[in-house]
Amino acid sequence: MLFTPGAMIAAQTVLATPIVTALVHRATQGPWQEYGSALQVDGVSTLGAIPVLVAIARLPVLTAVLAGFGRAVSEVGAILIVGGNIAGYTRTMTTTVALETSKGNLTLALELGMILIGISIAVSAVGYVLGERKP
Repeated sequence: MLFTPGAMIAAQTVLATPIVTALVHRATQGPWQEYGSALQVDGVSTLGAIPVLVAIARLPVLTAVLAGFGRAVSEVGAILIVGGNIAGYTRTMTTTVALETSKGNLTLALELGMILIGISIAVSAVGYVLGERKP
């Protein structure tokens, strides 16, 4: 599996999961303390309460997802370790930025960096717009 896109996805998942999990846990603690007893009285199991708590805390949960996205989109080290930098197969924008910088091709590296920043801003803007909508 080493040097495959699947390995890269697994590495990104391993890196982002603890961040997202911790932030979602923190975001749902308050709603659980406030509504947990009522949900249990209504016969909702602990696992069944999760979608309700996530819906209540949707904005902090969205922030957690965006934090995980930011961690994944900016990762270079794990991608180089498990995916290498094989042109056309496992090369990502972040590894290309690192490669082009080390080769002295700063123009391409900066252009790709600006594209990554644009993608990050676009994803955050979409998240903001979706978060502001009423459920």
